[in-house]
Amino acid sequence: MTNADLEIFWLSGSPYAWRGLLALEVKQLKYTSRLLDASKGEVKAPEYLKLNPRGTVPTLKDGEVIVRESLAIMAYLDRKYPEPSLFGANAQQVAKAWRLISEYLSYAHGPFIRIIEPLYFSRVAEKKSDLLAAVPQVRAELERFQGELADSAWFGGKAVGAADIAIYPFIKSLLRAAAKDEARHLNLGLLPMEECFPHLALWMQRFERVPGYGRTYPPHWRP
Repeated sequence: MTNADLEIFWLSGSPYAWRGLLALEVKQLKYTSRLLDASKGEVKAPEYLKLNPRGTVPTLKDGEVIVRESLAIMAYLDRKYPEPSLFGANAQQVAKAWRLISEYLSYAHGPFIRIIEPLYFSRVAEKKSDLLAAVPQVRAELERFQGELADSAWFGGKAVGAADIAIYPFIKSLLRAAAKDEARHLNLGLLPMEECFPHLALWMQRFERVPGYGRTYPPHWRP
């Protein structure tokens, strides 16, 4: 399926933007990639603020239609381009997808960010106590998500779907943070993933074999 009008504006390494890119690839849609450079102020440039007044990513442009926020973009693409479905083919599947996304947002996202941001931005000394306080919550939520994959390849069942796309970029970001030198003495209990959370590790390996995944990978993360 193609649509020459689709454009997505994004930043390398933004897990929110990564959701949008992954949704486009899973949908097998043709799109124009607009990689922005935050260091050059491109997300605050007047021409971009006309598209997204908050100066955030991702932003999807579909002809005259502008869609902001990653989950809204996923929902928009799924309604306009129904196959393959991201959110599910029936009410039960849709409910499960939104339940998992909601659980991530309500219970996991905050603790994830409390670990990711200090490690990404060299603020461990300042934030160490709060970072360590978040670890048990993060591990508990990863265990819950792992339980969802005990008998299923994907959160939605037989194929990659909305919940996988919504959650994967943040777990990948968390693991990247946990692999940094500053994390070695913190005993986060997140790595190696294959030993700590084997079902999640297999799920991530499957995700990384999804066609088009490589095109979405943050450029500045590449060796």
